[in-house]
Amino acid sequence: MALRPDNSPVPDDKRARAKAAQEDVLLREVDDAVRQDQYADAAQRYGKPLAIAAAVGLALFGGYLLWENRQESAREADSEVLVSALDRIESGDLAGGNAALAPLVDKGNASAQMLRAGIAMEQAKPEDAAKIYDAVAADGDAPQALRDVATIRAVAARYDRMPPADVIARLKPLAVPGNAWFGPAGELVAMAYLDQGNRAEAGALFAAIAKDQGTPESLKSRARQMAGLLGVDAIDDVDTVIQRAAPDGAAATE
Repeated sequence: MALRPDNSPVPDDKRARAKAAQEDVLLREVDDAVRQDQYADAAQRYGKPLAIAAAVGLALFGGYLLWENRQESAREADSEVLVSALDRIESGDLAGGNAALAPLVDKGNASAQMLRAGIAMEQAKPEDAAKIYDAVAADGDAPQALRDVATIRAVAARYDRMPPADVIARLKPLAVPGNAWFGPAGELVAMAYLDQGNRAEAGALFAAIAKDQGTPESLKSRARQMAGLLGVDAIDDVDTVIQRAAPDGAAATE
């Protein structure tokens, strides 16, 4: 990743970063980071390769956290600390970014805690990250959307060490159509069903995710593939699926 300029970003630049993060990063960071090893295992189990999106996108996720933290003008100073921490993280200085977050973490700032948990994941410390995510999820003063993200990421960090029943119990309230986090939460719940040997429930849930209008296309594509492997038809409109999967401009040349 290229180093950012030394000069601090002007307010318009910050707003642009925040807007882009709001529109594009939040869901993608959650769903694209979901357990590539789970999908590799599923591919072996059912005999077909799956396309796995594995990038954690720590700095991009930080962009969303910056956006969330700047919603209240009273937190302007805290936002500046987050900007400084993000600059260090984007330049590859995870330790420096972690240190820069310390004042906000000590104050109980949920956004800073989430970013510190992301650093722990990048440093291959999933249990440390999960403990931080758990704390944010239990923080009644944190925004509900952030608490829900923390819940999903805590489970993702511990998935390999959690009984499938515990995964299902913790995420099932979020894994329902209409919930903003139906896709990423449902994906983990469906994988837990598979680990229990419950192919019918897993297939039905993958199919529901694939058909959900509010779920990002990358996640829907993975869910569609998994549903197909489990013998469940997850395609409502074949032409639409083909058009979305085609390279840009391909449909226009037909």
